[in-house]
Amino acid sequence: MSQGNRYRHSTTPPDRRRGLSPIQVVTRLILLLMVVGIVSVAAALVARSLTRRATPTDGQARPLVENPALTPAEAAALSAYLALNQGALNTPAGTNPIPVLFVVEPGQNASTIADNLLAVGVIDNPTLFLRYVRYYGLDLQLEAGTFELAATQTIPEIALALTDATQEEIEIRLTEGWRREQMAAEIDSRADIPFSGADFMALTDPGAAVPPELGLSAELPAGAPLEGFLFPDTYRLSKDATAADLVTRMLATFDERVTAQMRADAIAQGLSLYEVVTLASIVEREAVVAEERPTIASVYLNRLAIDMRLEADPTVQYAMGYQPQSGEWWNLGLTQDDYTSVLSPYNTYLNDGLPPGPIASPSLSAIQAVIYPAQTHFYFFRAACDGSGRHTFAATFEEHVANACP
Repeated sequence: MSQGNRYRHSTTPPDRRRGLSPIQVVTRLILLLMVVGIVSVAAALVARSLTRRATPTDGQARPLVENPALTPAEAAALSAYLALNQGALNTPAGTNPIPVLFVVEPGQNASTIADNLLAVGVIDNPTLFLRYVRYYGLDLQLEAGTFELAATQTIPEIALALTDATQEEIEIRLTEGWRREQMAAEIDSRADIPFSGADFMALTDPGAAVPPELGLSAELPAGAPLEGFLFPDTYRLSKDATAADLVTRMLATFDERVTAQMRADAIAQGLSLYEVVTLASIVEREAVVAEERPTIASVYLNRLAIDMRLEADPTVQYAMGYQPQSGEWWNLGLTQDDYTSVLSPYNTYLNDGLPPGPIASPSLSAIQAVIYPAQTHFYFFRAACDGSGRHTFAATFEEHVANACP
C-alpha cells in the first residue's frame, strides 16, 4: 500500500502520531507534579484536621494518628472521604440517650461489628464507621466484651469505646418489692457509687420527667412519682454515672420488659398500665412464693369487680413508712388498731378501690399475674400455718375464718 493510501486509511493525522515535543513533555510533567503536590498537601491538611478532631479531650487518653499500615494512596483516599463526611462523622445517629448493652463476640471483625451497631441503632452509617476505624488503625484494636453504647454518641466516641473492654464499671442490684427509699438507701450504702440516694429520690419524686421516647411517658399520670416503674434488676453503670443514668436505665428496662402486647391485654380487661403496676406492687409485697402471684392477683381483682375493699396489709405498711424501732420500711407486725388508725389514702382498709399509686417496684411476674390472673372464685387469703410462706385461699368469709391457725 502506498504512503498516500496509508494516510487515507488512518483515522489519526500524521502530525498527531508523532511523539510529543520536548516542551509538551516538560509542560505535562510540571502539571502532573503540581496536581500531585496539591493532593499531597490537601491530604496532609485533612489528616491533620482529622487527627485533631479525633484526639480525645482527656489528657491521659492516647491521641489518634493515621494508620501506618496504609499505603499513601489508601491514606489519601480515606482522609478525603472522612473529610467530606466530617459532619456525619460527628453527628450522633439519634437522640435517644438510653444506653444499650452491646456485645462484641471473640473473633468478630470490624465489618460484623459495624453491621451489629447498625442493627441496635447506635450508628446509621456502617461504611463511615469502617473507614474511620481503618484510617486510624482501630479496626484491629476492637475488643471482645460488653459495652454500654447510646445513639447520642458519635462514631469516633463509639469506636474508641469499643477498643477498651476493661472500663471500670459499677454493679448494683435493686430488688423487686423495694420502695424508692430502700433503693436510695442501697445507693448510699455503696461508697463506689458516685451519686447519692438523695439525687436518686429527687429524680423520682412527684412530677419527675420521663424521657419522651419511652412509651410509658404517656401512661403516667401528671405529677405522679416514679414509684413502681423503676424496674428491679441488676444494673451495670460506668464509674462516672449519674443518678439520671440509673433512673433512665430503670425506666427503659421497664418499657422494654412490659411489652406492647401486655399493655394491650391489660386495656382489654379494663386496666390502665398505671392500675396494673399499682396492683402488681401489692401482689409483689403479698406473695412469698412466686407461683401464688396469679392467685393472689385474682383475689384482688375479684374484690375490685364487686366494689369490695382490698384490705391489703402492704398498703398500710407503705403508709406507715419507716419504722425507727426496727430500722425497716415495712412494718410486718401490724395490729388490728393499725388498720383503722393509719389515716392515709394508701390504707385500703379505709379507702375503696386501688391506692393512689404503686407502693413498690413489682417484678415482671407480678405484673404478668395482674394482666393474666388465675381464674378463681376466691375473695380471701391468709398465711398458711406451716410457716412455708404459702397462703390458704377462701371463697367465703366463713371459710376464711376457718383457715385461721389454731
